[in-house]
Amino acid sequence: MTGTSHPHAAAPHRPWPMCRRCCGIALDVGSARTRAWIADRGVVVDVPTVTFPGTGAVYPIQRGTIIDTPGCARMLQRLLANRLPRFTRPMVIVAAPVLDGVAYRTRARTAVDVLRPRSVLTVPSARAIAVAAGADLSRPLMVVDIGAHLTEVVLLCDGAITDARRTALGTSDLDETTTPEQIAEAVATMLTAMLRQDRTSLTIDALHRGVLLAGGGALRPEITYQLTGRLHTPLRVVPAPHTAAVRGAAKLLHAAHTHPSTSGPLPPAVRPH
Repeated sequence: MTGTSHPHAAAPHRPWPMCRRCCGIALDVGSARTRAWIADRGVVVDVPTVTFPGTGAVYPIQRGTIIDTPGCARMLQRLLANRLPRFTRPMVIVAAPVLDGVAYRTRARTAVDVLRPRSVLTVPSARAIAVAAGADLSRPLMVVDIGAHLTEVVLLCDGAITDARRTALGTSDLDETTTPEQIAEAVATMLTAMLRQDRTSLTIDALHRGVLLAGGGALRPEITYQLTGRLHTPLRVVPAPHTAAVRGAAKLLHAAHTHPSTSGPLPPAVRPH
């Protein structure tokens, strides 16, 4: 995980909800849907990723890339500001696409500033998915995340990203010209490329263990059927795969909340006039 926070001296937090100094928010802001988890309340937001600035619907994220940071901030303000305890500074963790790197994390943190966070952490979605599934991260693990507009294939080793591929293809593309077979074939092609370029045994070890499948595509039997026929490896679907990233991020947020590096006095809250 990576993050930013205010300078402070060490002082431990109490477990949620007894902690009076902050609350916690986990976010999965996708191209099609935005999901948010608030500490001790569960997933409280699961809505389309869209804003209405007065000129019609605007979609601030496209194919896993934040293209309208102010619009994303307005959306988060509208969805979450009134759900937070007054005068608290939330700790926020954002599940981010693996291959968008620094650009996505920077824009996400800028958008989240509208919630006046105490600190902002980012975690790769694939790792959050693995945590939600309770997977053993000490062994190589292959995660396939099929979203609405983006599909990622990620190899994790000791919880860290070893290799990753993506394609701008997802369930929202399914129509008369894009079929479940094409999505399954794209996944198989990415896995084959990873196998060919891996000079170690990590990829093959992960495939022998089985592929962990998440995202909305994991709820589509026509896609899982095609994947099973093409991958020739065990396919394990994460429970509630469409919310796996935000639930895994929430688990990581719980751990971060009590870590000494995130403790300390807050700057005084500014009361509204």
